[in-house]
Amino acid sequence: MVDENIARQRASKPVIANVSNRHIHLCSEDLQQLFGTGYQLTKIKDLRQPGEHACQETVKIIGKKGTIDKVRILGPLRKVTQAEISMTDNYVLGAGAPVRGSGEVRDSAAITLVGPKGSVQLREGCIVARRHVHMTPTDATFYGVKDNDLISVRCTGTRGLIFENVLARVSDKMLLECHLDTDEANAAGISNGDSVVIL
Repeated sequence: MVDENIARQRASKPVIANVSNRHIHLCSEDLQQLFGTGYQLTKIKDLRQPGEHACQETVKIIGKKGTIDKVRILGPLRKVTQAEISMTDNYVLGAGAPVRGSGEVRDSAAITLVGPKGSVQLREGCIVARRHVHMTPTDATFYGVKDNDLISVRCTGTRGLIFENVLARVSDKMLLECHLDTDEANAAGISNGDSVVIL
């Protein structure tokens, strides 16, 4: 049980929430396979986290049971290709993707990505991203948490609820922000820019 003073302190500093739609992170090799040799991604919008951005390019995801078209690519390029989907997407694709923190793709689900110039068959790389809160070390000290702690977050409003098992991601390169996927945001009635409280 959290001490009342600590609870009041945490409630005094709510966290901005943003809804993370399904998206793809590509490595350089797979980018060339999907879009052609020498291709460069086209940035269309900066995201809130420093250095991250949405790209104009999209790909199709093919699973064992279904497909999803026009899945947005996010930049910059990464060392390993990763698809982040919601649980609803998981059912549509029949992918059997596990719930994981971003980057934890070992032994995750296999899918096929299709671009305008080719396709990539991933033996692993598709996950349902674990809901999480990005925070700086200063924020972590304020909330009394450490990197990779599991915390609880309260969403207020007409569909208010509490999410448990929310991953704390602590880095001096990130800004304070809670990421929920579309299923979670819809269940809680959360829109981009709303706030949540760490319990």
